[in-house]
Amino acid sequence: MSGLLKCYNKGCGSDFDPKENTDDSCQYHPGVPEFHDAYKSWTCCKKRSTDFTEFLNFPGCTRGSHNNVKPPEPQKQKPDPALADEVITVESRKPKKPEPRPPQDEPMIKLEPNVSKSAIQALEKKLKQIGLVDKSEGDSLVVTVGTTCKNGGCKATYENEKSDTEVCVHHPGSPIFHEGLKYWSCCTKRTTDFEEWQKQVGCKKGKHVWIKRIDESTKKVQSCRFDFYQTGTEVCISFYAKTPVAEKCSVELNRVSLKVYLTFDAGTTIFEKIFILSGVIDPARSKLSLMGTKVEISLRKLGPEKWPSLELSA
Repeated sequence: MSGLLKCYNKGCGSDFDPKENTDDSCQYHPGVPEFHDAYKSWTCCKKRSTDFTEFLNFPGCTRGSHNNVKPPEPQKQKPDPALADEVITVESRKPKKPEPRPPQDEPMIKLEPNVSKSAIQALEKKLKQIGLVDKSEGDSLVVTVGTTCKNGGCKATYENEKSDTEVCVHHPGSPIFHEGLKYWSCCTKRTTDFEEWQKQVGCKKGKHVWIKRIDESTKKVQSCRFDFYQTGTEVCISFYAKTPVAEKCSVELNRVSLKVYLTFDAGTTIFEKIFILSGVIDPARSKLSLMGTKVEISLRKLGPEKWPSLELSA
């Protein structure tokens, strides 16, 4: 039909007869399109969609008269001939000069342990189970009726003073479980059945031990499994040392060194190691935590750089 004009209101785009153009002939969007986080919408509407076709089909939110005035197209910026031969130089940022590594012999500080309730309970349970006491306090303890002998393989219990005169038949070695076999290190008898292993008669005679006293000379020094992980701010080391004794554990450190001394297995085992750390830490913001099944050391990094390893390569 001749004489029709095109409406340039956003969201309309229909042809209209100017003689029939009233104040509510056109349904359009007075706002502008907005695209954010995969959503498509109009600034004048609350409707949003991730589909472009659905967005185009959103009906206008405002009514008014049609508009046949085409909006001006944005002008393209013409290049300046004076800048045609200009050379733009882009300089890369120079890497920051690394700070010198602190010396390993810096003074160390000692971390105060945070002892969890589970660590206290696990230690008390273990000590009661195996009957271990510190040598300094063992002499003052009284053996109670029903106390079991602490020698391996002996099932005798304390009844009265005559129990001290009985012969204790026991295993002086330690239990070994390897490839399905169960045996004592002091014997040649081996079995795959746990109950049968428990019934094996001891290979040595001696006196009953009702209270097993421990001191530094009876503790065994051995390795302790550990691993670590790191975040942008911390390096966390987990030592799988069960039932640690808080007052007999010590962790000292400076910015590049870590000295660990752990007493665990209810005080019967010692682990010690000095770490020369791969990165630099803040000793004052590092932490030591003792739990029932492990010991954790959280080392606060001095910078966000990722450490290639826990210890400095030789």
